[in-house]
Amino acid sequence: MALLRAAGNILEKEGVESLKLRAVARRAGVSHNAPYRHFPEREALLAALAAEGFEWLSEAQRKAAAAGLRAMGEAYVHFALAHPQRFRLMFGGQISLARHPQLREVATKACEGLAGALSARVPGGQDARDSSIAAWALVHGLAQLLLGARLSSAALRGRDALTFVREVLGSVRFAATPAQSPA
Repeated sequence: MALLRAAGNILEKEGVESLKLRAVARRAGVSHNAPYRHFPEREALLAALAAEGFEWLSEAQRKAAAAGLRAMGEAYVHFALAHPQRFRLMFGGQISLARHPQLREVATKACEGLAGALSARVPGGQDARDSSIAAWALVHGLAQLLLGARLSSAALRGRDALTFVREVLGSVRFAATPAQSPA
């Protein structure tokens, strides 16, 4: 859809603050009322952009799944770096999931992709769920640190972001068995 394409371009180049329905109409070359036929308000447009982002993230995760968990983690961070404004919109909390069931559905599906892949490799119900949350927190936090330029050049040690991500994720080993209680 031309309106979503135009909105996505504005989002990535100028940020969510610049995303107005009239600006989207102008960029798409349609009348200023045309967007309102598809998006009754700005939040509906933002929800559609976020839903599209979660679909892209799910697809990236599916493609990486054959190469393993680390590749899925790398795909997650790579998506964030390739679409920083969209990623911020998707996870920024400014869109009510309760008001947008389609967004809630695709967001849940995308976020459970990595969790499901890890859970399949970790025995035990709660341990598997906890491990999947830890894995998601790791890749999400790494993406946020890189997007926010919160890592020093000393931490990167001359590595580009993708090499850094690959090496950081390669250094982490998640428990493949349930945790042992201390003796």
